[in-house]
Amino acid sequence: MLESPDAPYQVVYLPQFYLDVMETLGYIRDVLENPAAARRLRDKLEAAILERSEHPGNQAICPSIRPHDLPYRRIHVGNFSVFYVVYDHTMEVRRFLYARRDLRRIL
Repeated sequence: MLESPDAPYQVVYLPQFYLDVMETLGYIRDVLENPAAARRLRDKLEAAILERSEHPGNQAICPSIRPHDLPYRRIHVGNFSVFYVVYDHTMEVRRFLYARRDLRRIL
């Protein structure tokens, strides 16, 4: 069966994304002692990625100091950003970072 061009892209998560998420949620849950906020952020994160997977290429390209084979795109989730690239019919989710960091240098 052929996929519709409107079908959501396949979402692939890199290990670094999972590390970023676990570190952030763990900090909110354990250090800030706010497990409810960690759950809300997790839920918003999941919803934002799922929504973007329908048309991931419609987002502006993020500037970066380093050259990349594939340009990074961003999803804002509260005070955080999800960074991903798009190729073929795949949305590869790479990083989850606090938005006020020097993101151009990290990426």
